Amino acid sequence: MIYAAIMGYGTIGSGVFEVLEKNKDKIAAAAGQPIEVKYVLDLRDFPGTPVEDKVIHDFSVIEKDPEVQLVVETMGGLNPSYPFVKACLLAGKHVSTSNKALVAAYGTELLAIAREKGVNFQFEASVGGGIPVIRTMYRAMAGDKIQEITGILNGTTNYILTKMDQEGWSFKEALKEAQALGYAEQNPEADVEGYDTCRKIAILTALATGREVDYQEIPTEGITEICAEDLRYADALGLSVKLVGSSQVQGKDAMVWVAPLMVGKDNPLYGVNDVYNAVLIKGNMLGTSMYYGSGAGKLPTASAVVADMIEEAQNLNCHVSMGWSDEKLKVQPSDNSVYRYFLRISGKFEELHHAAEHYLGECRIALLEGLNEFAVLTEPMEKSAFEQARGRLSEMLAQSGDRIIQVIHAEA
Repeated sequence: MIYAAIMGYGTIGSGVFEVLEKNKDKIAAAAGQPIEVKYVLDLRDFPGTPVEDKVIHDFSVIEKDPEVQLVVETMGGLNPSYPFVKACLLAGKHVSTSNKALVAAYGTELLAIAREKGVNFQFEASVGGGIPVIRTMYRAMAGDKIQEITGILNGTTNYILTKMDQEGWSFKEALKEAQALGYAEQNPEADVEGYDTCRKIAILTALATGREVDYQEIPTEGITEICAEDLRYADALGLSVKLVGSSQVQGKDAMVWVAPLMVGKDNPLYGVNDVYNAVLIKGNMLGTSMYYGSGAGKLPTASAVVADMIEEAQNLNCHVSMGWSDEKLKVQPSDNSVYRYFLRISGKFEELHHAAEHYLGECRIALLEGLNEFAVLTEPMEKSAFEQARGRLSEMLAQSGDRIIQVIHAEA
């Protein structure tokens, strides 16, 4: 028998307990022995539930109990999750977490403690919910050099963009519905401003390179400025808008960013809708592979946490090599990156489209009936060249009282 503790009995924590109970025979066979939850740490008591007699309110009970070998952290945030997880690792306990904020901020330190103590700190559920992307990277792709990672890593924003695209909803309408369904928090900033995606692409990049990535250095743009007209134009051009996190590894450095991106129908991310996530990983041997599934949700995320617990149970007296060192990865600027660019321009198409092509080069044009504006999609351009051309075009448009309404990256 292996005893475990769950810290935080909210949506994910209760899901972990449910998975352990419903699939206990399968889990025992995979782990080599049964896993039983001894404690549930929470501020609440949960009377009348299956965990009623397991609930404790004092973390030190878990920390000091030598029978508890596996600890699950599903509290979220950094305080008290960080000091609690650190203390568990120092006490020689294995820890699995779904907390991307914790992994992004303190992963380097916690992985080092795990190595020193001969235990494991695992975090499959911190990226992609139930999609087994992290274990794929350090197990199945152990013989590859990962060159590129691009993915839809936030189900909330993908749901919002899907509703705006397919139903013609405004951003505010789609956000309100996402909140009503429980996909978005009442304060949705981490999702809609791209911060959640930023932390996740930082974690994946660190795994790919073996070096620490400071998520605060990653250029990050959310979806709050995207409107229904942008998506209507995108559809007219055969494109779809997705919030994407991307990382291109270049030796010991990487170009990493988070932003809305227009993708074409031949891109596998084009058809990823609603709350689903998808990650494209390019290895120098495997080539490009895609991992798709539920990016959030109680049981999909809990299943990923339990998978970590099983691996830890299989390695109770052995540290599994994964993660990254404290060597810092340099996040490179994207000035030399090549994209196409989508621009919405106010003013009469007949008068202005030749000027737009003069500054931006050959473009695809899109018009929507009833709007005093038009959209263009450039050919592939280096970012630095585009910014220069954009500046000159803006100066010209200002002379007639017109302007560039919107700019969105599009895949080259």
